[in-house]
Amino acid sequence: MTTSPTDDELQNALTQLKATNPTLGILKLHAKLRADHPDWTVSEKRTRKILALLNPPQKPDPAKPYPSSRLVDGLNIAQWTDRVDVRVFDERKGKGLVATQKIKAGETIWVEDPFVIAPEWEIYDKQRAGEACTHCTTLFASPADARARCPSAGCPAAFCNLLCRKRALATTHPLLCPAQNPASMPLLRWVRSREWMALNALTQCTARLLIANAAGDEQLAADWAVMRGFAVLGMEERAKYSFRSQPDHETWKTAFDLFCTTFHRSGHEDAKKKLTEEERKTAAILKKRLPPEIEAALFDYNTGFLQGLGRMSLNLEAHGGLYTLHAHLNHSCAPNTSVRHLDQRRALARITVRALADIKPGQELCITYVDPSAGYARRRTELEEWGFVCGCERCAEEGKDWKPSADEGGDLASELKAGLGVL
Repeated sequence: MTTSPTDDELQNALTQLKATNPTLGILKLHAKLRADHPDWTVSEKRTRKILALLNPPQKPDPAKPYPSSRLVDGLNIAQWTDRVDVRVFDERKGKGLVATQKIKAGETIWVEDPFVIAPEWEIYDKQRAGEACTHCTTLFASPADARARCPSAGCPAAFCNLLCRKRALATTHPLLCPAQNPASMPLLRWVRSREWMALNALTQCTARLLIANAAGDEQLAADWAVMRGFAVLGMEERAKYSFRSQPDHETWKTAFDLFCTTFHRSGHEDAKKKLTEEERKTAAILKKRLPPEIEAALFDYNTGFLQGLGRMSLNLEAHGGLYTLHAHLNHSCAPNTSVRHLDQRRALARITVRALADIKPGQELCITYVDPSAGYARRRTELEEWGFVCGCERCAEEGKDWKPSADEGGDLASELKAGLGVL
């Protein structure tokens, strides 16, 4: 027998869920609420309504932190397209992309492979079972579709082809391979149990930077420029600004300890310490130390790790990919650009950026971070996850006469279809 909780009961339950699960969005909070209270009958619309009351849209507060970003040193946009360029708008908005020529509605603007990918969990599980490419995430119709495998005995990693394997071995896989770096397994199991995509992505990025460092100064400089160019709002600031609850320090500390163990960072260096067998394997992969600046930016808890988690949360595409040029795209509630996965047979992680409308030279390219069919209040509430209040023309017009309404919640189906501008 199920019952409908009172508003007070529902508000208390959601407040507690927000406090203990600060990284979860509205859909996952609703799913967890139903799992924790199977005797309750609560619609997704009602959950949204209560969350909107707990966290109503507000006018921008100059005293609140906002995401910051920087240009990517040496970025060669021509490798993707000659139809856009990077522009810095102002300190608060940061950088974005503008058209360098006329782009017609429906045209492909560029195609891009991910810097790293932390895929959605169904695909992640298939990767771990050797049923999807460990590098590009493309699913295998049968085991025979895997044309290459990890050369280390005991690793289930499978790949579409030799090129995918070559790229994986040159970027992230050696440090996340159960055979080459067994210390990564506790973190990856914990990430899966928590379904923490941002932590998985930060782990992938860190592995890539460490392997780039072993490859040489030039490769490290290129990858580090991309990494630090992603927009960032730290977890402490994000919790205060977006969730209005106490930061989950216990969970963050547990994650940090596992993260450091994965990459054999103990918080101190001992040159005379006898290395374990696992540490010797990892040392053979790493070959040399990171420059102090990058070491601190990755492994200092406050100024590195928490900032890194915030950076991942802001920039991950819905499928779990982190893309160099795509990450420059700003939000609008009336987007002129969308992101699609059109190459699902050969490279599922590859994205295609297309124009939704005619775009003039000098006009900014924008995607939507939320469901554009949602009401004004719901869009603004969800955009607080990214640490800003939207000032697009549509929001400026709709906000003039806005008043709270029970109908602002929208429906689940339209959100599932929208994602982060992925249609």
